[in-house]
This record gives sequence, C-alpha cells and structure tokens, in this order.
Amino acid sequence: MSAKALRPARELLLKEYRGVLSTHSKSMPGYPFGSVVPYCLDADGHPVLLISRIAQHTHNLLKDPKCSLLVGERDADDVQAVGRLTLMAEAHKLAEPEAIDAAAARYYRFFPESANYHKAHDFDFWVLQPVRHRYIGGFGAIHWLDQVTLANPFAGASEASMIEHMNSDHANAIANYVELAGLPRSAPAQMVGIDSEGMHLRIGQGIHWLAFPEPCNTPTQVREALVLLARAQQWPVAQVGEG
Repeated sequence: MSAKALRPARELLLKEYRGVLSTHSKSMPGYPFGSVVPYCLDADGHPVLLISRIAQHTHNLLKDPKCSLLVGERDADDVQAVGRLTLMAEAHKLAEPEAIDAAAARYYRFFPESANYHKAHDFDFWVLQPVRHRYIGGFGAIHWLDQVTLANPFAGASEASMIEHMNSDHANAIANYVELAGLPRSAPAQMVGIDSEGMHLRIGQGIHWLAFPEPCNTPTQVREALVLLARAQQWPVAQVGEG
C-alpha cells in the first residue's frame, strides 16, 4: 500500500460529487447493477446517498448491502490516464432521527433541489461505510488502500456557522476564490462545505472542491486560510502530505 496515494485518492472523492453505484442485482442474480448517484461526505468522510425506496439499486441493497462506488475525474479526455477510485463498501440506511437530520443538513446544501422530492416522495439517506479502496492515478499507478477517508472536524453546527457567515458577509471573497481557481462564472457561487483540507462551492448545479494551502484543524485556522485566499493574487499550491 502506498501512503503517497492516500491524499490524491481522498481528494478525488472530495472533488467529485457523483459516481457509479454498483449493487448485486436482485432480479438478475449474479449480475452487477450500475446506476449513477450524486453524493456528499458525512462527518466521518463517508459518502452519503439519498435514494428512492422504489429504485432498483435500493431493492438490491436491502437484499445485499455490499456495493461499490466508482468515482472518476470529470471532463477527462483520456479516462485511462486520469485518476479514478473504486470504493468498496457496505451500505447502511440511516434510521436514527439525529443521523438523518445531520445527513439532510449537509446534503441539502450540496443539492438543494433534493429537499423537495425527499419530503414529497419515499427517499432515504444511506451511508457507504468503506471496506477497501482501489485507486488508479494514471497508467501504472495502481494501489489498494484501506483507510482513505478522514473525519470532518467541523461537521455540524461549526461548519454551518462558518458557511452562513461566508455566504452572507463575504460574497466578494468567494468570487475571488472562483476567479483564482478558474471555476465557471455561470452563476454566483455559494459555499456549501468546509473540511480540514478544503472547501466546497456550488455554482449552479455543479460542485467544486478547492484545497486549502495546508490542512486546517480549528475554525481559527479555517478563517486564516479563507482570509489568505481572499487576498491572494494566485491560488497557492497546497502542501501535500502523505495522509
């Protein structure tokens, strides 16, 4: 196992927000069933899905929770030359009200339209608890990885408070992040997520993750990083660690 592959594997999971969920077919035993799903990460850094009770993949998971999520770099000209990650996992439907509320609060920020159909239809939150990862960083860069994800130290009220403050009072700073990172300007950007290694911005229907110059473990460090980036003339190169 290569420690150097841990961070790029995790960053790929952070940068993307949709993947191919493969489940064991209930109606066609022995055959895998693939479907495209959006996701965000929970407090433990595990993918959270919001899926319909009548969907085929839901019936499959209820029979066998073993599954995988394939995530690849978007807009790649050569899909075999860029990173992709297969996360093998066991899927668990969230049942406790507190867990559902926590998942909903973050998921709705990433995908605000989901709040409407979640309330109007029979949808449930599921979390994918990783068992192992297969990361390919390009030709010949192939790794089996066990522990890739990191817990988010700001998940919950702290993250929500920082995001609300940035969106309400510092729209100019967010616009500067968009310009420096070369992100689309098709719609005003909204901050929707903060973790120890970066932040998520939503622009229209798209989600974009931007890395902090170095990891942040406290709200004060996050504030310092956001101020630095708001004043920057170019996006700083993130400090790359092994974990």
